[in-house]
Order: sequence, then C-alpha cells, then structure tokens
Amino acid sequence: MYTLYYSPGAASLLPHLLLLEIGAAHELRRVDIQAGDNRTPEYLSLNPNGAVPTLIVDGQACAETAALLLLLCERHPEAGLAPAVGTPTRAAFLQGVLFLANTLQPTFRLWFYPSDAGAVDEDALRQGLRKRIERCFDQLAGQLGDGRPYLLGEQPSALDFYATMLMRWSRNMPRPATEWPALKALADRIRARPSWQRLYEIEGLTEWT
Repeated sequence: MYTLYYSPGAASLLPHLLLLEIGAAHELRRVDIQAGDNRTPEYLSLNPNGAVPTLIVDGQACAETAALLLLLCERHPEAGLAPAVGTPTRAAFLQGVLFLANTLQPTFRLWFYPSDAGAVDEDALRQGLRKRIERCFDQLAGQLGDGRPYLLGEQPSALDFYATMLMRWSRNMPRPATEWPALKALADRIRARPSWQRLYEIEGLTEWT
C-alpha cells in the first residue's frame, strides 16, 4: 500500500497516474497548497521542501517527481513502464526522464512563479522561458518525427506520461504543446487511456481532457 500526498493537477499527477497504470494499492491525501497545507510542520517533516508529490513507500517518505517515476518503474517491472536494464532503449529512457526533470519541468516552475528568480523583469524572463519551453517541445516532437506513436517506439512508457503531464501545463501558454501535431497525437493517446480518465475523475479535473 502506497500513500500519495497530492494536489490536483500538480506534479503529483505523474505518480498518481503511474499508480493507476500499475494497479498498485494506494491511498490519497490531498494537500491544499493555497491553504498552506504544504507548510505545516507535519507535512514539512515528510517533505522539507514543502512540495508535492510525496509518496510513502514502506513507511518511508519519498519525494521528487522523476525519482518517484524511476522508483515505481523499478518496483513494478511487470507493468512494462520502463525498458529493462541492458535493453537498447534503456539509455534513451533515462536520458528522456532527466531531460524532462532537469530542463523542462524547472522552466515551467519559473514560468508559473517568476518571482522565484528574485528581482528581475518578469515579462522579459517569461519571454526567455517561453522560448526554452518551445525548444523543448521541438526536441520532443523531433523524437516522434519518424512516425512512432510513443517517445521510445511502439509501446508507451512512463516517459510518455511524464511528457504529457508537462504538456498539460502548457495549455494556457501562447503556444501550447498541442500546436505541435506529433505532440498532440501523443497527448491524445495518453488522454484516451483509462488511467488518465480515472485520474481526472478522482482529482476533479476538467480542463485539457
């Protein structure tokens, strides 16, 4: 049994989605960020950064979105969400996960919270961040340029779910990810899955269905 601390539509969407894909027993504990639930002493004792997600695994609090992705794939190899060690696509999988975690996700963080960068011209900052996000989308679309349905080939992996969560975050940007035809096709495939639809029901999400 896992326990996932989540906030609807936040980065916790990814481990929640993977838990549903895996079919692993879990319970959910909602964190109301606007109410400051993530800054209570109780929550900070689990996640000192006050961020979501936090996943309780065998009584231990684990954090960081990409780390939870890798952990769940490792613990549930039968789900087929990651290439096995030593297989031809393993390196591309790891590279893709770290690209999303180190390049695209932090850029979104600053797009939504430009004040985190300190005393800067927020409009100028956002212009630069938009270009960086769009370059990332160019790169992801390029991986799909040979007509493959998923980032690693014919079968979906956790990498596709991660990318789709981040594409969802672009839905209100000047150029959302769905304006790249290959990315829209990928997002449509993931959004059609029962796990995505079930997550929307549970988290009460309505946009970008």
